[in-house]
Amino acid sequence: MANETAGEAPGAMADTGPVLALQNVYLKDCSYESPNGPRVDGSWNPQISLDLQTNSNILGPEVREVVLTVTVSAKLGEVTIFLVEVKQAGLFVIRNLPEADMKRAISTVCPGVLFPYARCAISQLVSQGGFPQFLLPPVNFDALYAANQQTTPPTTN
Repeated sequence: MANETAGEAPGAMADTGPVLALQNVYLKDCSYESPNGPRVDGSWNPQISLDLQTNSNILGPEVREVVLTVTVSAKLGEVTIFLVEVKQAGLFVIRNLPEADMKRAISTVCPGVLFPYARCAISQLVSQGGFPQFLLPPVNFDALYAANQQTTPPTTN
C-alpha cells in the first residue's frame, strides 16, 4: 500500500487512538407486573414515573459490561396499573480513553446506545399486558450526566 511507512505494521496507528466499540447487546433481566390486568375504570390518563440507572462491570482489561436499568410505573391515583423494569446490557470495548472520558462514555454514550433496545422491550411488555402502545420519550444522557456532576461533590484521594 502506498500510505504505509516502511517497517510499520498495518493498523498500528489504530492501536494508539481511542476506541469505544459495541460488541454485544442483550436483555439481562426484565420484570412486568400488572396487579389488576388491563381493567381500568374511567379515562386512561395514568401518572407515569420513570427511573434510569447505569452500572458498569469490568469483564476484562478492555471490556466493560454496561447495564442500563429502566423502571417505569403507571398509576391511576394510588392504584398501580403496571410496573416494568428492564435491564438492558451491552459489552463495550473501551481502550485508550482517559479516566474522565471513560466515565463520561459509560454514563452517556453507552446508555444512549442501549436505551432504544430497552425502550422497545418496555413497549412490547406493556402492549402484551393488554395496554395501549407505550413509548418512552427520548432521554438526553449528556444532560443527566452534567446535572449529576453538578450535584455530586468532587472526591478527593
